[in-house]
Amino acid sequence: MTPDPRSLPPSFTPQSGRESRPEQADGVIKVGPDGGGGATPPPPPARPASRVTRQSSGPVPVDRSGGRARARTASGPPPTIPPGGVTRAPRAAGDERRPTTSPTTRAPSRPPGGGGAGRGPGDGARSGTAPGGTTPGRLHLRKGRIAAIVAGLVVVAMIAWPVGVVAWANGKLDHVDALSDAADTPGTTYLIAGSDSRADGVVKDGTSGARTDTIMVLQVPDSGTTSLISIPRDSYVKIPGHGSNKINAAYAYGGAPLLVKTVEKLTGMHVDHYAEVGFGGVEGLVDAVGGVHLCLDYDVDDKKSELKWKAGCHDVGGKTALAFSRMRYSDPTSDFGRTERQRQLVDAISQKAAKPSLLFKPATQVKLIDAGTGVLEVDKGTNIVDLAKLAMAFKSANGKDGVTGLPPISDRDYRPGGVGSSVRLDPDKAPKFFANVMNGKLKAGTVNSDSKS
Repeated sequence: MTPDPRSLPPSFTPQSGRESRPEQADGVIKVGPDGGGGATPPPPPARPASRVTRQSSGPVPVDRSGGRARARTASGPPPTIPPGGVTRAPRAAGDERRPTTSPTTRAPSRPPGGGGAGRGPGDGARSGTAPGGTTPGRLHLRKGRIAAIVAGLVVVAMIAWPVGVVAWANGKLDHVDALSDAADTPGTTYLIAGSDSRADGVVKDGTSGARTDTIMVLQVPDSGTTSLISIPRDSYVKIPGHGSNKINAAYAYGGAPLLVKTVEKLTGMHVDHYAEVGFGGVEGLVDAVGGVHLCLDYDVDDKKSELKWKAGCHDVGGKTALAFSRMRYSDPTSDFGRTERQRQLVDAISQKAAKPSLLFKPATQVKLIDAGTGVLEVDKGTNIVDLAKLAMAFKSANGKDGVTGLPPISDRDYRPGGVGSSVRLDPDKAPKFFANVMNGKLKAGTVNSDSKS
C-alpha cells in the first residue's frame, strides 16, 4: 500500500517495501483505518520543506508541536515538552501493534557528548567537579566516613584496652583459700597481711618459712570514716584450735584461713577480702611506679636490713624502699615503727599508681600490674576490681578524713610465759574500739600510736 504523501515530512521518501509510521499529533498516536481504529484525521497544515541537518556533536532538537515528530535543524528553537512528559493514548481496538504501556513520563533526552542545549542537572560533566572526577560533596563524605571510622576505632580501643588489661591481670593473680563462713557484718572489711617469705629470693638472710610481719584491717563502713588499723604481729590473742599465742603464729599454724579466723575473733568483723603482700617483691613494684617518696626523721645505718638513711624525706627506688620496710633493729619502737613505715610505703605506692597520667602509659600499666600481681595473693572471690577498690579505700584511710593507727594497748612488753615478750591489747577498750571501727564512728586522725598503758 502506498503511503499518503501528506503523512510524510517534506523531502522524505520512504524506502520501498516499508510502511509509513502512523500519524502523530502533539505526542498522541492516532490510529487510522489501516489499524482498524477509526476515521483518518485531517492532514496537518503544510509546513515549509526542510531537511534534517546532522551535526558532528551536540543535540538534535525535536519539535513535537504537531503532526508526526519532525527533526529540526540546530538553529531551531529548543524542544518543548509538556510538564508530564509524553503521554501515549490507549491502543484502539483491533490494533495488532505492540501494546502501549500505561501513561509514561519520559525524561528529556540527554545530548551526546554531555554538552549543548537541553542538558539538565546531572547530565554530562557535573558542575564543580573536583580533580579526578570526584565531586567536593563526595570527597567531603569520604573524609567524614574515614574520620568516623577512626573515631570508632579509638573508642573501641579505649574500651577494649582496660577490659583486656583487667582480664589479663585477673589471670595473673594467685588465689588461695582464705575466707571463713562467719556471718556478715556491716561495711566491707579487707585483711591485708604482709608476708616476710623469702621464697622469691629477693631477701637472702638464711631465714626459711613465712611469717606475717604486718597485719592491717582496712574497714570501709556503710557510713562514716574509713579506717586502717595495724595489729602488732606480737599481739597476744586467742587462736582458734591452738590456745593463746602471738597473732603471727596463726599464719604459721594454719596459713591464711587460720589468720582470717583469728582476726575475725579478735575484731568481731567478718573479713570480706584477703590480700597478702610479699614484701620481698616490693622492690620490683616500687621500680614499676618509678620510685616513691618516703620520710623518716632520724639517721639510720642498719646492717640487718642494709638501710642507710639521712633524716628527712627522699625519693627512693625499690632496693631502698624494701630496706625501709624491713628495718626494725635500729628503730627505737621496733615493730611498731616498722608497721608504720610499711603502711607509709604501701600508701606511697598507691599514690603513684593512682596518678591519672598512668592512664596514657600502657607500657607502665603492664609493668605495674605485672609487678603488683607478682607480690600478691588474694582469696578466691577477689579480683582486680576488688583490689582497685582496696587501693582507693587505703588512700581514703590515709587521707585527712580517714583513720590510721593501732588498737588500744595495755602492755607493750607483756610476758605471759612460753612466748617471750608480746603485746597485750587492752581487754576493756579493744572490743568497743573495733565496734567503732566497723561502724565508722572513729574520729578522723591517728589513734593509739603512742599508747603505752
